[in-house]
Amino acid sequence: MKKDQWIMGIETSCDETAVAIIKNGREIVANVVASQIESHKRFGGVVPEIASRHHVEQITIVTEEALKQANMTFAEIDAIAVTEGPGLVGALLIGVNAAKALAFAQNKPLVPIHHIAGHIYANRLVTELKFPLLALVVSGGHTELVYMKEHGHFEVIGETRDDAAGEAYDKVARTLSMPYPGGPHIDRLAQAGNPTINLPRAWLEEGSYDFSFSGLKSAVINTVHNAEQRGEIIAPEDLAASFQESVIEVLVTKTMKAVAEYGVDQVLVAGGVAANKGLRNALEKAFSDKPGIELVIPPLSLCTDNAAMIAAAGSVMFEKGIRANLTLNANPGLDIELYN
Repeated sequence: MKKDQWIMGIETSCDETAVAIIKNGREIVANVVASQIESHKRFGGVVPEIASRHHVEQITIVTEEALKQANMTFAEIDAIAVTEGPGLVGALLIGVNAAKALAFAQNKPLVPIHHIAGHIYANRLVTELKFPLLALVVSGGHTELVYMKEHGHFEVIGETRDDAAGEAYDKVARTLSMPYPGGPHIDRLAQAGNPTINLPRAWLEEGSYDFSFSGLKSAVINTVHNAEQRGEIIAPEDLAASFQESVIEVLVTKTMKAVAEYGVDQVLVAGGVAANKGLRNALEKAFSDKPGIELVIPPLSLCTDNAAMIAAAGSVMFEKGIRANLTLNANPGLDIELYN
């Protein structure tokens, strides 16, 4: 009878201090997240130095709480998985050094994890992955289409050339005087509006799966400023709906084209923007007439940064024999295609 596997995950890439414990790569037994949103809200975005200081304050508390939730001791943990990158270098360093200290003190294997791989593997906490598959990654710092032919294989077939989708949401929200993080506020406002304002879609070159949202963001800002100069009033809900429709149309259209070209069995949605109601509805509608392809969207709690996703990815990488030694360092520019 195969022994159960227990992986601890540590995530500190941005402004959440998170520790989780996963059983057999699929079952969450503890998932603790200390959010810093209130600390950063007044600045309109994450302040790296403040984020790092909060991680220092919280990492021990969150780790102890995860063990308490799981009713476990370190002796029962098989390996410690930690986000190596990408992310804010100061924030990453807290998690990496905490993981190295624990691995050394408890004599446990150390497994380095790519943050985006973690977001993708959050879906394995919902259902088993079916290869080949396509992952649509949409977050504050990343918008990518990733093809996977097997566990641990990541091929980026499309990525943003400028602003990521979540970044564009935050900047548009700021233009509309909404608090940080702006994505959820724009999403809610868009549900009450009509997409009556003509905004651009950046399709780029024929056949390209890359994304670009900088021009769209600028178009929204220019629309607001031009209206103010003319003394006109634009309904914010209509502007939000128009902006969201543009983003979603590009994301869904490129995803569906890639699905057809690559012949995948499953499509995963990953990252913070996967919590967007408009995007979830549009993808569900697009795949409603594709019965042979499974669409998987994680619950809201697994869309934003958390350590359960890091532990889930860690389970796979641990089984593949991926290990780090105590020279492991934070890598804010870590390339997912080189991470195998």
